[in-house]
Amino acid sequence: MISPIDASTINSVSQLIQLSVAPVFLLAGVAGLLNVFTGRLSRIIDKVDRLDKYENENIELLKNNEEIYSKIEQRRKFLTMRMKNTNLAILFCTTTGLLIALVIVTMFLSAIFDFKDSLLIAILFILAMGSLIISLFLFLREIFYTTSFIKSKLSYIP
Repeated sequence: MISPIDASTINSVSQLIQLSVAPVFLLAGVAGLLNVFTGRLSRIIDKVDRLDKYENENIELLKNNEEIYSKIEQRRKFLTMRMKNTNLAILFCTTTGLLIALVIVTMFLSAIFDFKDSLLIAILFILAMGSLIISLFLFLREIFYTTSFIKSKLSYIP
């Protein structure tokens, strides 16, 4: 049941706001990461589009040259793998943001409805950190994919 507002309630709300500042900053960091991830994803999609355009414009050349066609297909598979990896990173990063938002909401609801469930808040926060860790590992893998391709690049295919 909702209790009437008095001085102690106002103090507890201000304490809740103070406690929720750290998760809000974390939420802002997650938003920045999502911006980076979606930027990388859009660059990968642009590369796939450019590859498709190159393939369509040079269809006669590719019919006669199996080696170039094979390189284009290999590049497309590589870009698709990177796209899937980046999509997973975005999924886990978004999950992190949702879990952090749930932590903040749970903190306020526990004060309003006078239930103290710090275990739920802790579990949500631990899940959020686990999701963030997975997202960062996927991003690191994306970086390794990109650098490994550049190191092994022998010829240029648009």
